[in-house]
Parts: sequence; structure tokens; C-alpha cells
Amino acid sequence: MEKYMGISCDAHMHTAFSTDGEAAPKHMLEAAVKNGLRAVCVTDHLDLEFPFYEDLGENAFLRPLEEYIPELDALRRDFAGRLEVRTGIELGLQPQLADEYRKLTEMWPFDFVIGSVHLVDGKDPYYREAFGEISDKQLYRAAFETTLENVRAVDSFDVLGHVDYVVRYGKEQAKGYSYLEYAEILDEILRVIVEKGKGIELNTAGLRYGLGFGNPHPDILRRYRELGGEIVTVGSDAHKPEHVAWEFEKAAGMLKECGFRYYAEFEARRPKFLIL
Repeated sequence: MEKYMGISCDAHMHTAFSTDGEAAPKHMLEAAVKNGLRAVCVTDHLDLEFPFYEDLGENAFLRPLEEYIPELDALRRDFAGRLEVRTGIELGLQPQLADEYRKLTEMWPFDFVIGSVHLVDGKDPYYREAFGEISDKQLYRAAFETTLENVRAVDSFDVLGHVDYVVRYGKEQAKGYSYLEYAEILDEILRVIVEKGKGIELNTAGLRYGLGFGNPHPDILRRYRELGGEIVTVGSDAHKPEHVAWEFEKAAGMLKECGFRYYAEFEARRPKFLIL
């Protein structure tokens, strides 16, 4: 019997192919089997034009796809009968990269492409000190404005990753944060996503970061559904084995509370829907 009857596919995880990943792909897949998952999609980072940070070194998040794709192909064969292994990528969106990402996603046989916004004004909110004394409220608004610019400019992704990711790295995180504070810009982001036929994800790492909710906030998930959105994937954003399928036993209930009756998995860039 599967441990997670509601959600049995982790569609957002990282391996040592990501600069910030901590485990070989095989070890992440073994953790998925141990946790009773039926399927995973490995979505290692590819962030073109990412700024230099000393702890990341040169060429962060740029491991060659010529190595990545064959290794996942081999693991797919090795885990056959135990785990469905799909090949994904998490692109770091920037408007000037729209054409390059289009060519890249047409060239490589991805099952799934997450488009995520990791930079605000050219800086990663993970390094909160780089933004000086601006308030969390100012940083969050800037992040949502950047997200809107990106989803308007870039088409080469299937779902928008962790919509309010920036809240993880606020000085006070979710204190004072609400959908209503940014409703006008968040609604416009969601409208663009719906009009383009894209999805969003429920990223359970927000629970791991102590936010009390996944990313995005349930009010954003609920609003996406109200605006006609139907495509929601679920991912742990794990960077090490112990975080695979993080809090997945809660994920189905979270989606149901936001008005969803099913979630999505991608294969060959096409969604398939599974009842929660």
C-alpha cells in the first residue's frame, strides 16, 4: 500500500546536479521509494545569468545537460518496477532569457519544466542582507512585480514554481504577510498563468521553513482556482533525501480545502490529472 494515497508523485526535487543539492540522484530516488512514492520528477536547477555568490562559486546552477539527461535515463531503467522516474528542470526565469529558454526546452526531452523566479533586482532573496534595510513588505512587492514581468515575457515552462517563495527569506517571514496585501498584482500573475494554460505548484517546503503553509499561501491557491486554474503539481523542493515528500500526508487535504478535486503530474510536457 502506498504511504501517500492522496499524492504519490514528488514533482520538485534537486540532486547534486544542482549547485545547492546535497545528494546523488540515486540516493534521492531511494528516499522516494522508502517513502512509498509511485513516481518522481527530478527538477534540477538551471539558472542562466545567475549572479556570483562566494558560497556557490563560479557557474552556479549550470551543470551540463549532456551529463544530466543520460544519468536520469540510466536511473529510469535501474528503478523500473519500483519508481517512475521522470526528467525535469527548474529554470530561473529572467525576461531576457525567454528565447534561450525556448530553444533549450525544445532541444532536450524534458517531461516537466518548472519556471521559478529566484532573483529580485538581480539578487537572490536567500541572501536577505543584500537588500539592505528595505522592509519585507517592499521586498515581497518587488518580487511579485518581477514575477509578473517574467510570466508575461517567458513561455517555456509548464508551471510557475513556489509563487511566494520570497516569504521564506523575509526578516519576519510570514508575519504581516497576506494575499490581500498584494491581491492586485497576484491576481494579474494568476490571470496570465491561466490565460497561457500554465499551472502552479503546491511546494511543501514552506512548511519546512516554518511558514505554517506551503508555497504559495492557500489564499493564492484558492484564487488561482477561482480564476479558472486547474493545473497544480505537488513538490517537496527537497535538496537532500530526508526532505523528499515532505509533509505530503497533508498536501491532498490542503488542495481540497482550496477547491481542487485533482492534482497534476507531467509526462512529455503534458499534464495528467489524478483524483485527490
